[in-house]
Amino acid sequence: MGQALLSCGEANPDIEIAAGIDIGDSLADVIAGSDAVIEFSFHEITRSVAELCAEHKKALVIGTTGHAAEDKEAILKLQTEIPIVWASNFSTGVNTLFWLTRKATEVLGTDFDLEVVEMHHRLKKDAPSGTAATLSEILAEVRQVSLEKELRHGREGIVGERTDTEIGMHSLRGGDVVGDHTVVYAGNGERLELTHKAASRNTFANGALRAAIWACNQSPGLYNMENVLGLE
Repeated sequence: MGQALLSCGEANPDIEIAAGIDIGDSLADVIAGSDAVIEFSFHEITRSVAELCAEHKKALVIGTTGHAAEDKEAILKLQTEIPIVWASNFSTGVNTLFWLTRKATEVLGTDFDLEVVEMHHRLKKDAPSGTAATLSEILAEVRQVSLEKELRHGREGIVGERTDTEIGMHSLRGGDVVGDHTVVYAGNGERLELTHKAASRNTFANGALRAAIWACNQSPGLYNMENVLGLE
């Protein structure tokens, strides 16, 4: 993602790359010359980056997932100081999928069983993906059920019949798959599937760059890509 951000940023006339930060580099040395920081790294790094952005009053875009609860809480507190765009996925198509998932769940009601299937490359460390987690949160919110109680991560053994309220979650890993996500609505006699497949990381990079430009003109607060795209 870092390489994709640099490549897409250099091709975008509205963007000037102030610096690229990798392991061993110091963000503190270059942050003063920037307007926004885009953070795609590792969940253990995000908090320190966010705190540095708050100290220097820089907009922050977060694309990292898998944070510990205490780190997430600390980062969220900084929304009173700086604009933060935090999204599980920066693809325009995926955020349209979020919107469609909400609408489809509202229209179909409770007569359809809900399952989420995601697949990523073999090197991805966390599961389920942040995007799949967001999809399950949307499903639970619309259905007005507790995600903690109803989420089922795969199934094995004699688990009994499927309940009406459970939400299935299935993570596949293999090859170099950039990211596939499908929401399955399974009813009696019919099935609806909403699917997004990413073929290039540039879709995420361009979305994150768009979010950074947008965030620079916002008041302190917590935002997502639906806010950026005007889909909220």
